[in-house]
Amino acid sequence: MATRKKQPTRTRRAKSHREPEARAAGDESHAKPKASTNMEAPPEFWKRLEDEGVRWAKIGGFDIDGVLRGKYVSIDKLRSALAQGFGFCDVIFGWDMADVLYDAAKVTGWHSGYPDAHAVLDVATARRIPWEPGVIALLCDFRDASGAEHPACPRSLLKRMKAEANRRGFDVLFGAEFEFFFFKESRDELAAKGYTNLTPLDPGMMGYSWLRTGQDADLVRDILDSLAAHDVPVEGFHTETGPGVYEAAIRYDDVLAAADKAALFKTALKQIAARHGLSVTFMAKTNARLPGSSGHLHQSLWRGDANVFASGDRKKLSPTLRAYLGGQIALMRELTALISPTINSYKRYVPGVWAPLSPSWGIDNRTCALRVIDPFDAGAARIECRQAAADINPYIAMATCLGAGLWGIERDLDPGPPAVGDAGSAAERLPGSLKEATALLEQSSAAREIFGAPFVEHYVMTRKWEVLEFERAVTDWESKRYFEMV
Repeated sequence: MATRKKQPTRTRRAKSHREPEARAAGDESHAKPKASTNMEAPPEFWKRLEDEGVRWAKIGGFDIDGVLRGKYVSIDKLRSALAQGFGFCDVIFGWDMADVLYDAAKVTGWHSGYPDAHAVLDVATARRIPWEPGVIALLCDFRDASGAEHPACPRSLLKRMKAEANRRGFDVLFGAEFEFFFFKESRDELAAKGYTNLTPLDPGMMGYSWLRTGQDADLVRDILDSLAAHDVPVEGFHTETGPGVYEAAIRYDDVLAAADKAALFKTALKQIAARHGLSVTFMAKTNARLPGSSGHLHQSLWRGDANVFASGDRKKLSPTLRAYLGGQIALMRELTALISPTINSYKRYVPGVWAPLSPSWGIDNRTCALRVIDPFDAGAARIECRQAAADINPYIAMATCLGAGLWGIERDLDPGPPAVGDAGSAAERLPGSLKEATALLEQSSAAREIFGAPFVEHYVMTRKWEVLEFERAVTDWESKRYFEMV
């Protein structure tokens, strides 16, 4: 199969998700990523840790909101954790992103005493933390008391979707792109100012600015070099239109490795920014007068070396691509809460700022929720999900895209005709609020069929909680509007 020697897209065969003892930097072999297992690491792994002076391990996993929860352990503890797993208090699935306990959680709670979940490390996720010398990081999945996957574990959800794709004979490649805003305030200054009246890193609307990247060169170089050393390689990095806003394209990979890298990217960037006295946000919408921050997801299916999204007939799309699109279009409204998880997500769904407004697809059409790119190119054919914003939990968002696409393939669904021109003018609209989207998800039989009732019911509970927390809040808008006048 002919592929492009250099392509900025994420659709060729993925590189292996390197373990610390694996290939040398710059090796471009196209070996399939190794399967994740819970087992003692080989002797070479421990030898390399010793040679590199690694004294501590930072181990943990992501919660339902995409927050990385973890702890330091000694190397001796890491040995036993890799061989046997370790206990991790399951309260991480019983509270929200502000550590406030849910009042209706069933997977854990006061009724269960918040016991330990069994955490299983994935040695394939091992990577250095360049800004924490002598520390290695590993990610885990969570299991319940019976040893089954924990119903609230986002990484386990994605592994299940990946396994279903593999069962059907598909390899799955994904890649994430994020937009994010830098501000000059430090972590402590953010809190002191109540996250208001912030100063952006750069002034002006300077999309694709060679000037601004040069002025921010120390920061940019640190980001690119540190992320490469963290095994989160960035293919492209540039300013977007807006003050202090940048976009990064993370190199494509096997879907699980791609989600690991996307989730770690967000945490890493916040730590790197802090080293420069800055802060960064992945909120979907930081300012009503500015464009939002996208979190676009590129995706393709392969059989061996063949991209099954590519069509050899330039008069029609690949049947697999059409059916995959059909599943995502058919379920887009009822699965939106999984893609757009916060109150703020829906502030981005407004006309004229590059966010999709309807369940739509088109050929290289950036007004659509699903943009089909290079459908006749065997090395580049893929789908870009443009519905997602930067506030996604990458595991849940990728699982949603993949699960809906496989659901469409199973039913050989037709996505309908492609949108031509502005897809935002379509009559059918995406949900306009988290409350509306959560209600649609709660009613979705397809969501339960694809993702399992335990996960869907827990997730719905957490989004209802998020809506309730917002409805109880008194906002700055209310104070400014009503304080003096009513």
